This record gives sequence, structure tokens and C-alpha cells, in this order.
Amino acid sequence: MEKLGLIAGNGRFPILFAKGARDNNVPIIAVGIEGETSPEIEQYVEKLYWVGVAQIGKLIKVFKQEHISKAVMAGGLKKTNMFSSWRNLRFLPDLRTINLWYKHVKKRDDHSLLGAVANELLKDGIELQNSTLYVPQLLAQKGTLTKRQPTEKELEDVHFGWHIAKEIARLGIGQCIVIKEKVILAVEALEGTDEAIRRGGNLGKENIVVIKVSKHDFDPRFDIPTVGLETVTTLKESSASVLALEAEKTLILDVEETIQAADRAQIAIVGL
Repeated sequence: MEKLGLIAGNGRFPILFAKGARDNNVPIIAVGIEGETSPEIEQYVEKLYWVGVAQIGKLIKVFKQEHISKAVMAGGLKKTNMFSSWRNLRFLPDLRTINLWYKHVKKRDDHSLLGAVANELLKDGIELQNSTLYVPQLLAQKGTLTKRQPTEKELEDVHFGWHIAKEIARLGIGQCIVIKEKVILAVEALEGTDEAIRRGGNLGKENIVVIKVSKHDFDPRFDIPTVGLETVTTLKESSASVLALEAEKTLILDVEETIQAADRAQIAIVGL
């Protein structure tokens, strides 16, 4: 069986992907990002290497050494690190990353950056694959996924906010909004979904509706919207009543546990 490379970011997704590949007898050569990737992933892969977040040259060298021609990106990176003090010294970018950043990344949004990384990998014969390749069961399905159904009023908020969320995503600002009674309480930006939910919860107090969508230039190779147990915990803490997701384009990590947690919290999860 041909080996598959895995560029593993933070969160549960890289681990679940590695498990899925292992269940399909696909050997995984993983490259973890220092300070981001959970060491737990090591038990599910054939080999695990470590690189800094800005060491694309080193990452490619590892894959070439392992004769990798196909790879997958899974998991995220803490975007707020972009503005931390001494970031250039801490990230220690290699020459290939510096060249990529200043010559080939015209915009600083996720799609442009990850697309540039994909093109850089391809220069060395490494093709990025669909990141749901061995975990299609994690994609949100259409319909109400929980025992609790959204009320008519909540559905009105979902339909009202859906196109707003898609426009925010198209503009490259974020992929999540928080709404209540057709008033936008929070829009996700650099801080991420959980913090946006918390801000919306502080303003809305209770029964807020959260909408999470994909980008207009959705690319299944990277940056797929993701929710999971941590999301449900944040929703509960913020007194949310509904989470609306874009079906077939959003990952629900640890699906059964996440749905069960939402049921216990009386939160409706809906795929549109």
C-alpha cells in the first residue's frame, strides 16, 4: 500500500483522520507542527516527524525522504500567533517559507496561504488530497441531527442569517456568525469560532443562534469548517439554542459524542 503524508495541525481532526486511514490499511507518515499537534497522534501513524510552523522546506524534505507523492492537511493553526511578540524568532521560518510568504502569497487569508502551500508541495511532486478521504462519515448531513428541533422563530433566524454568513465568508472575514431575533450579535474574525460564540452569548444572554458555513471558494483539501465537543461546550456556556451548519461541507468531529452532548444541553444542530 502506498504511503500517505499527513500534515497535522491542532485539534482532533488529524487524529481521527489517522485512525480512518489506519482502518483502511493506509500507512501514514505524519508531520506534526510544534506547539500545535497533539502527541497522541503518534500511536496511529507509522512515523511522526516534527517541524516548526514556518518550516515548509523542512516539511517537504521529510516527505521526499519518505517517498511521499500524496498528502493530506488536517487540523488548524492558532492564527492569533501571527501577532504575538517575537513571532519571527519563535517561528524560525526557513528560506523556502520566506520565499513563499513574500513572493507567492498575495493575500493573507487562509485560502490564499494554504493554496500557495499546496502549489509549493506540487513543485516537488507532492499532491494534496481531499482531507475527508478516509473520514466521510464526519461530514454533516442535511436535516436536524439532534433530538431537539429548532423552533419556528429559531429557523427564521437561521434563514435570515444564512446569506449574511455566506457573504462574510466570501469576504474572507470568517465563517461563523451569532444571531438573535434577526440581530447580528457577533461575526467571527481572527479569534475563531468559540470566541465569536462567547461574544455573541455575552450580548444575547440566552437562546442565541449560531451559523457556521463554508467559504465560497470551498476547497476540500484544506480549511473545512469544523465543530465538535468543544464547540458544544462553548454553545452550552453561552446559552445557545441552535447550531446551523452547511451540510456536506462541515466536519463534526466525534460525531456521536458531539450529538449526544448537544442533546443533553438541549441544543439543536441542523444541517442545511
